[in-house]
Amino acid sequence: MSEEQFSQIKEIDIGLEMRTSFMDYAMSIIVSRALPDVRDGLKPVHRRILFAMSELGMYSDKPHKKSARIVGEVIGKYHPHGDSSVYFTMVRMAQDFSLRYMLVDGHGNFGSIDGDMAAAMRYTEARLSKIAMELLRDINKETIDFIPNYDGEEHEPAVLPSRFPNLLVNGSSGIAVGMATSIPPHNLTEVINGLQQLIENPDVTPMELMQSIKGPDFPTAGFILGREGIKQAYNTGRGSVTMRARAVIEENNNKAKILVHELPYQVNKAHLIEKIAELVRDKKIDGITDLRDESDRNGMRIVIELRRDVNPNVILNNLYKQTSMQSNFGIIMLALVNGEPKVLNLKDMLYHYLEHQKVVIRRRTEYELRKAEARAHILEGLRIALDHLDEVITLIRSSQNAEEAREGLIERFSLSYDQAQAILDMRLQRLTGLERDKIEEEYAELLKKIAEYKAILGDEQLVLAIISTELNEIKEKFGDERRSEITIGGESIEDEDLIPQEEVIITITHSGYIKRLPVTTYRSQKRGGRGVIGMDTKDKDFVEHLFVTNTHHFLLFFTNKGKVYRLKAYEIPDLSRTARGTPIINLLQIEQGETINAVIPVEGFESEQELFFATKNGLVKKTALNEYGNIRKGGLIAITLREDDDLIGVRLTEGNQSIIMGTAQGVSIHFPEQDVRSMGRSATGVKGINIGEDDTVIAMDVVHPDDTVLIVTSKGFGKRTPVADYRLQSRGGKGIKTLNVTPKNGPVVSLKIVKDDEDLMIITALGTIIRTSMAGISVMGRYTQGVRLIHIRDEDEVATVARVEKSEDAAEDEIDGEETALSPESEE
Repeated sequence: MSEEQFSQIKEIDIGLEMRTSFMDYAMSIIVSRALPDVRDGLKPVHRRILFAMSELGMYSDKPHKKSARIVGEVIGKYHPHGDSSVYFTMVRMAQDFSLRYMLVDGHGNFGSIDGDMAAAMRYTEARLSKIAMELLRDINKETIDFIPNYDGEEHEPAVLPSRFPNLLVNGSSGIAVGMATSIPPHNLTEVINGLQQLIENPDVTPMELMQSIKGPDFPTAGFILGREGIKQAYNTGRGSVTMRARAVIEENNNKAKILVHELPYQVNKAHLIEKIAELVRDKKIDGITDLRDESDRNGMRIVIELRRDVNPNVILNNLYKQTSMQSNFGIIMLALVNGEPKVLNLKDMLYHYLEHQKVVIRRRTEYELRKAEARAHILEGLRIALDHLDEVITLIRSSQNAEEAREGLIERFSLSYDQAQAILDMRLQRLTGLERDKIEEEYAELLKKIAEYKAILGDEQLVLAIISTELNEIKEKFGDERRSEITIGGESIEDEDLIPQEEVIITITHSGYIKRLPVTTYRSQKRGGRGVIGMDTKDKDFVEHLFVTNTHHFLLFFTNKGKVYRLKAYEIPDLSRTARGTPIINLLQIEQGETINAVIPVEGFESEQELFFATKNGLVKKTALNEYGNIRKGGLIAITLREDDDLIGVRLTEGNQSIIMGTAQGVSIHFPEQDVRSMGRSATGVKGINIGEDDTVIAMDVVHPDDTVLIVTSKGFGKRTPVADYRLQSRGGKGIKTLNVTPKNGPVVSLKIVKDDEDLMIITALGTIIRTSMAGISVMGRYTQGVRLIHIRDEDEVATVARVEKSEDAAEDEIDGEETALSPESEE
């Protein structure tokens, strides 16, 4: 290396160079690519496409021209990037499902809502749409600044005049470096009404503007659920709105089908249909028999045919939950303000647009004032010439050439160069009397316009009045009705206020079928009765869970895998006593292999109560209820389980109670709740009982001192034992015997804390249900085997036991029941 070359080497800090280079790149992306300008709502590529089409004369009243010609003009003069990126941008501006008000009038295949690509640019044609002309109107009246293009040989607009608020009307989306924008489209009429409101009252608030601008208005229509997300976005610039497809249920001959006519914004119809088919194939949605797309040029129509025995409202609700038929639009109202990215609320966006229009009107008025003054100046010269017509003619005839004549006119009549030249250029017909009158009329009209222009430039209220008038003209010409319907309420199908608050029974079967029944469905019977048929037990299915709750309470569903899901009780279908129920997969997004092992009804999540967990291997955990207040559709981890362990029970506690746990082999332990400290939601827990090798925990409950412990076995035997017989121990011990398990009574299937004024419901594996008074069950010692609670056939066994409120029905039916206490000796 020569000394001269070595002297040209500079030492640069690599960290500083990386930081500087990255910042330059980031700012280039932010300002020159990804973010729209708050004034015209356009990114540079959109602005360049529209300007290039204008320069090529592709106006809305001219014939369409090849798209390839437009793309070539854009990339050759203004946008030195790939032709495909420019073409796809132009294609999007021509899609009625992408833009609320299309800016390009396309001719040919410009893609579809199914995700089909547009035809190649050599096949399609385009021109500016009528409303796009309003973005460019008065661009040649010096209303905006022009800047050099990338090579300095051409000039392009820094911003368009934008005679309507395009940023809100058509929205925008883009990802820059470290920031993103996502502005939904709006209704033109509503946005202009909002601008009129701001013009009349500059101190208007975003919430007051919502009187005019109700919310986003998507080109694909559909529903917007609730206004809270809209209010948040309009107040802060950030929010989220829930969009839902427009679907109707049609019933014919006791068979229903769901018809979908409108989809949420940016949802691909073909992908949606594929997703529904996938859910049906994987049995995550049960009850759909046929699915087809009958959409045509007259509109969208997706047909979903259902099986006769399913509730169409449940299927529809499940489609909303598991597919993009319901989706969220995250709003980030980020735009460039004077070249700087800012998050704006609704009023800010309208304010900056209004300020831009003030500049446009002033600059246009200044331009027209200059033109009027220049013309008036010429007419003043012509008037002088007409007043001295003979002298002017003589002077011109005596001059040797035009320059001498011009100089003579300037000197003789004190005219300017332009006035003298205008006199020389004047045609002879202007010397007639009629033409002289026209000059006088034109001059008088110009003086009025000049005065008007000066008045506008001197009074901002006149500027605002012009903006208001022109906005109304745009509204009258292009305004239309709102497409997206804003509905009051959240995700539920029904209006919660219309649902009566009443006690109901919820049952869940082993195969995952759930239903809701009035609590009065079952009449009270005495102990030992045969019971009534509670459900149709197809395929040897049986009820595993049964509990009583209120229609307006939350239901927390805990699975064997340690996850929790949430529903409102009224969301469970109300079916007949003998109906099998609705597949729970239609209501909850439970995963394959998950089963519901505990269900907790709660009124709300604001209380200081805690949830107490127990697993089959004897672990326990306690966590505050409020940690489970925000449960996603896909569920939430409620407890972290070790390998080969399952969650078997969850109870609500007050934090200062005692806990009893029981095993299948008749062992139990009673310990203070305080022995288990409160832990986080994802904790595993600590040992509650030390169980034997062939034993498992089957139940856990919260102890109330004045109550009794109910034990029920698989063969239908049971007993009640005073809580006092179960001494308090430290958690983690081996426990004490609670029932003598024999082949006759079978292993323990349930352990519950019960009251005398309750009823007991017993459900067998084959679906027989009996309801009997708790007071009719004998109180016995821990070492007895119990009494017969229900007659069990050889092939049947007790599956689920539930305590319910005591029946008000005084007429109790005694059906073949006899109490038989079995002592250990009597079985030997």
